[in-house]
Amino acid sequence: MTTSPTPAPRPRTRSRARTAAVRRLALAVCLAAAAALTTGCRDDTTPAWEYPQLAATLDSLAAALAQGCATPDPDHCAARLDRLDILARRAFTEVLDHRLLDQACLTAESEVRRARTLRLAATATAQAQGQVRQDPRHPALEQARRAVAAEQAAYRRLLAALENVRTAPPPGVPAQPV
Repeated sequence: MTTSPTPAPRPRTRSRARTAAVRRLALAVCLAAAAALTTGCRDDTTPAWEYPQLAATLDSLAAALAQGCATPDPDHCAARLDRLDILARRAFTEVLDHRLLDQACLTAESEVRRARTLRLAATATAQAQGQVRQDPRHPALEQARRAVAAEQAAYRRLLAALENVRTAPPPGVPAQPV
């Protein structure tokens, strides 16, 4: 009697094992992708492009602007407006450092510079006239008050423009996470 040779393993068994492994791997990838999508749709993180240092500077500028002038005396307001100018220059420099500048920021910065020049001129005129101290309704003092109010309004517009630039997403970055 002759012995029969051992039959070779069937190729179908190997392909079935490979197919099962590929299916398990595909299922694991699909489950991982589904988990990532469901957890990634929450808006619970601050985008990295919101520039926290610029946000702190803008918050300081907003707080100083909100304090405003306690008295209508232009001399008293000059120191506070000069402090606003320092904070605005710092914020504007940070915007330039991050290359976030747009036309609205440039326009608002120009308005602040013009309003500051007018306020300084009106304050100098009011101080040059001695009777201003005795008459609170003197035209030079009224002009100085209007110049102070105009400069404060210009700072508000600059703050709004800088805040819009800070919170806008950079080009190519979606506003909301997917």
